Amino acid sequence: MSRIGKMPINIPAKVSVSLEGQSLTVKGPKGELKYEFRPEVAVKQEGDQLIVERSNDERQVRAYHGLTRALVSNMVTGVSTGFQKVLIVEGVGYSAELRGNDLVMKLGYSHEIVVNPPANVSFQVEGKNPTTIRVNGIDRQVVGQVAAEIRRLRPPEPYLGKGVRYSDEVIRRKAGKAGKSK
Repeated sequence: MSRIGKMPINIPAKVSVSLEGQSLTVKGPKGELKYEFRPEVAVKQEGDQLIVERSNDERQVRAYHGLTRALVSNMVTGVSTGFQKVLIVEGVGYSAELRGNDLVMKLGYSHEIVVNPPANVSFQVEGKNPTTIRVNGIDRQVVGQVAAEIRRLRPPEPYLGKGVRYSDEVIRRKAGKAGKSK
């Protein structure tokens, strides 16, 4: 039995769940998410818990079991509390600002880079010099993807550490050129 798949998912009081065949809809204070799960997996609601069960013990079905349970759990967490990724912008002259809902970044190029947020995703810019970006949303996959696309605009480099990095990311630094010996 999958250790992840057999754990029940607790539904908070402010979240409502509706099951229709292979479709699951989760509504909460932050929004609404829908998911179509595979026919090899069944989702049942028992009181204030969701239980994910599988039809047989084939290898692929066991994988779907754990995957479905993790995705449904992320949906419940997303609509109740949401997800967040924090990015740090490092470098002289590098900054970020909000214009309306759009994120405008100066990353050492000759032009500003404008990032438009997808649906259910918002940006926050913090810091004395605006160098901390928070990507907030209800869908964990979309929040992670948007954060990765922002990081890809100027990945951190190993010599000076300039670029956009995750707040918990550690950049392995390299030594520069060796000095001329006498």
